[in-house]
Formats: sequence, C-alpha cells, structure tokens
Amino acid sequence: MSSSTATADAADGVETPPGPPATGSRGSLGSWLTLGITLTLVVGSTIAMFLPLIPEAIGLAAIVLMLCLTFLRLPVALAMIVPAFLGMYALRGELLVESMFKTLPYGQVAEWTLSVVPMFILMGLLLWRAGLTESLYAAGRKWLGWMPGGLAVGTNLAGAGLASVSGSSVGTAYALARIGIPEMLKAGYDKRLAIGAVIVAGLPGQLIPPSIMLVIYAGIAEVPIGPQLLAGIGPGVLVAILFTVMIVIFAKRWAPTVAEEQQLHEQVTWGDRFASLAKIWPVPLLIAVIVWGMFSGTFTATEAGAAAAVISLLITVIWKWGDGPLRAIADASVATVSSVGGIFFMLVGVEALSRMFTLTGISTGFAELVESMDLNRVSFLLVMMVVYIVLGTFMEPLPMMVLTIPILMPTLISLDISLLWYGAFAVLMGELAVVTPPVGILAFIIHQITKEPEVNQGQNIRLNDVFNACWWFMPMAILVTVILIFFPEISTWLPDMASGN
Repeated sequence: MSSSTATADAADGVETPPGPPATGSRGSLGSWLTLGITLTLVVGSTIAMFLPLIPEAIGLAAIVLMLCLTFLRLPVALAMIVPAFLGMYALRGELLVESMFKTLPYGQVAEWTLSVVPMFILMGLLLWRAGLTESLYAAGRKWLGWMPGGLAVGTNLAGAGLASVSGSSVGTAYALARIGIPEMLKAGYDKRLAIGAVIVAGLPGQLIPPSIMLVIYAGIAEVPIGPQLLAGIGPGVLVAILFTVMIVIFAKRWAPTVAEEQQLHEQVTWGDRFASLAKIWPVPLLIAVIVWGMFSGTFTATEAGAAAAVISLLITVIWKWGDGPLRAIADASVATVSSVGGIFFMLVGVEALSRMFTLTGISTGFAELVESMDLNRVSFLLVMMVVYIVLGTFMEPLPMMVLTIPILMPTLISLDISLLWYGAFAVLMGELAVVTPPVGILAFIIHQITKEPEVNQGQNIRLNDVFNACWWFMPMAILVTVILIFFPEISTWLPDMASGN
C-alpha cells in the first residue's frame, strides 16, 4: 500500500487492489510467468549479495531484491529491511547486523520532531469520521457551479481540501467517486472528464499542509518538518489552479453548458453558498492554524500538529453530538495507532537501507557519475522527471521515494538543489505514480467503483476509459513539474520568508 493510503484508508475500509486482474488462460499464464521471473530474481539477487563482488554490485543486488519484494506485495518496510540487513551481513558480518538491530529501531523513531506524525494522522481521521466529505463536495458545487464544468471544478477543489486534512489521495478519490461521478454523468459530462476530475482531485492536497507525505520525506532527508510543510504550499496551490484551468478548457467540449447544468439542480442563492461554508469551516481553519503558526513562529510543526489534533477532537464531538462521538474518536484513535506503527516501521527500513547504501558506496558513486556527465541542475532534474514517470508506471510513491532519496542526497547537495524544494518535487512525482497507467492504483479503484450501477448511471465504463482519463491530465501534471524546475522560488519563498531570509 502506498504511503498516501497509510492514514484514512485503513480506517475507512478502502481496499486497494494490487493491480489489474488476470482474465482468461492467457492472463493466468502471464501472471504465473511474471511470478516465476520475480521469484528467480529474488533468489538470484540474494545469492549475488554473498558472492565475492565489489560493494557497489552488492548494493545493486540489494536494490533488485527490494524491488522484487515490493512487487510481491511484501510490506514496504520489510521489503527495505530484508535486503538492507542481508547486505550489511554480507559486507561486515553479524556484529554489525546485531548492533543495528539493537539501536536502529528505537534511535530512528524516538525523535521529538516525529511526534507530529500521529498528531496529523489523528487530525485527519477525526475529521474523516466527522463526515466532511459530502459537505466539502456540496460547498464546492454551490460556489463553483457558475463556471464551465462547475461540478468537475468543485470536485477537484473539494478533493484538494479533503486530501490536505486526510492525508490520503486514495481515500479522497474513493469518497468523491461515489458522490461526484454519478452527479456529473447525470448532468451530461463525458465519462472521461468526470473520472479524471475525481482521479486528480487529491494530488494538490498532498502538498498543502498538513501532508503526511512531506513529513515522511522530511524524515528520510533529515530536513526540518516545519519548513518542509511550508515548501509544499506554493506547488500545491499551483497544481490546484492549473488543473482547474484544464478542467474548464475540457468542459467547453465535454461538459454541458452552465445553463444546461443549472437546469438539473435547484437554483443556488448566496444564502445557500454561505450556509454551505458553515459545514466545512474546520478544513480552512485547520490549514490556516497550521500554516500561520509555523510561518509566524508562534509554534513549531510539532506544536501545530498538537493544536490541530485538539481542534479536530472538539470538532468531532460537536459534529457527531448525539450520533456516537466517543465511538468515532475511538475508531480514529485505533486507526491512528495502526497507521503510525506502519509509518515508523517504514522509517526504520529507510534508515537501514540508507546505511547499507553508504557502506556499498552507491550514493557517492552515483554522485560521481552525475558529475562526470557534467549535468547542471535543470538537466539533472529533467532527467529525474523522466525517471520518476517511468518508475511510476510500475511502482507506488513510497518505494519510489525510498529507493531514490537516499541515493540522490549527495548529488542534490553537490548540484546545490534545495532539499526543501526537492521534497515538494518528489511528493508530486510520487503522487503521479498513483494515477499513471498501467499500475496507477487509483485507476483500478475508480474502475471498481464505476462498476456499480448507481455510480455509472447505466454507462459502460471500461478500464481503458479510466486510463484515458488519467492520460488527459498527465500533460498538465508534467507542465506543473517543468514550471517548478525552472521556478524553484514557487516552493522556497515561504520557508525563506518564515526563516527571515
């Protein structure tokens, strides 16, 4: 399961299928062949790690083993820890492995700054249990219905707000698909536009604080969490704006006119619009408290997380009063413990893998290779953009970050690339992996949902239609990435202002 699904999905019963189902004897044969090749690579890479090879070759064998274990759906943390400890044992023997087992688990997660993780997760799950999904969508529709493609635009922006507090693109898309897709299909939207608006709805939310993905990146790259969260605001807002512009352009051809759309819904008054805000004020309030607190220096990122969790607790009690608030709080608390355990276990795996890479010299070797190629900052990042897009066709966000960040750290420093900026870049590229065919997990979740008659409204929605919807929005996502590469100030100006630079 990707990191973006690590919070709300576990609590809400969102099951993420591992990939496209095999159909027929040909599909079954292909599945068995793929499994056989993967298992062969697992055995071969494991044996290679204990052969008398140079350290760099052992590191490459560990990377192959990690990728294969991830492909076999082993938990990501174990997929990192197993090759890391095997590589250390092959290089330095059992004493190093024993020492790492004793000190690494506690030393990696017993940091005060990481206490923000359970606070943000608890906040998101409490708001999710309070039932803000429908309210956000309704408010977006009422305020943006006057625009071309108003339903799709409202879905996109509502998803950004929901994902920013829930920490889950998958959970956001899962919820909005059941509400938004049937509404848009009934209004006469092209099915690809309706699906695409839902699929990309959560992407900007992973960059706008609070963002669990940015917190995880900060832990991997060892950068301050507060400035890293601020670095995601500019790119997140840019993604939301440009996707909105793209939806409006598409709506000129593949959506009903504003007048036709309004005929299908009741006349919306200004009173209705302001009344809808009364049901969603916790979302902008929490985002404002977190951003303002960190930007002004009133409190640290950890204190911001604690304040947000307390506010969310009060909101849940008020919203669920008379409808089991204690049960909602208990469910959110249990899911928080489960999610935090998984994330901290993953951070232990990241550190183990990073130390193994250091022993093998892969990180410094890659930096020397880049230096020998005489790549400047822009050319290197354009190459990495292509690499991430290719990786995204068969990997999920978390393995992508885990595999690349430890190896790239020396290179990023040598090219004078801001680690805060790269955090926003890596999270955006990782989130694109969730929607990139043929393995984009959101595509399969949305396709599964659209099989339900109350969602597809009698239309035949194939997996290919969902893939086409993803590809419709990929050019804009690539454009956003290129803009961020050439104008890094979009990401860095807020952290710089907050630090007084």
